[in-house]
Amino acid sequence: MSRSGYNDDCDDYLALGRWRGMVASALRGKRGQAFLRELAAAMDAMPEKRLIADELQFDGEFCALGVVGSARGIDMANIDPEDYDQVANAFGLAACMVQEIVFENDEAFSADEYVDVPVFGPVRPWYPEYGRHYVTVRQPRKDAEEARWAHMRAWVQRHIDASGPIPASKTEGA
Repeated sequence: MSRSGYNDDCDDYLALGRWRGMVASALRGKRGQAFLRELAAAMDAMPEKRLIADELQFDGEFCALGVVGSARGIDMANIDPEDYDQVANAFGLAACMVQEIVFENDEAFSADEYVDVPVFGPVRPWYPEYGRHYVTVRQPRKDAEEARWAHMRAWVQRHIDASGPIPASKTEGA
């Protein structure tokens, strides 16, 4: 089981549709939009643009939700990151929105990259090489935390409603 609580079971497509509708409503709602704006501001204010996975905070680094928790001054040591209901209550959000943010932070982003490695010597013309002189291997990315930050910042920006309130700096000159 993942921290988000999502799994690959999709026996009931109507339940999946209802769930996606709940997530969309939570993201578009007043609390959701306010949180997304707060998350964007907190991410932009980070001195090091890095996000971790699987924990709210660890060794001075944070996941996407942990960034907001740190900005709000929430003591996250007593919050179980696996319990999305507890996290939702601590942040004042719908549990489905917490699960979606955690999924995007931890699972939708791949911390691995695929690299072609050359194979020297004779290779078989059939499975598994098919005459290719390389194999594809998966290895951890060196910049995974920075790339996760960029992925989450872009995701947050995509979900912020463009018709939201205009910042005061834009209305002062008019």
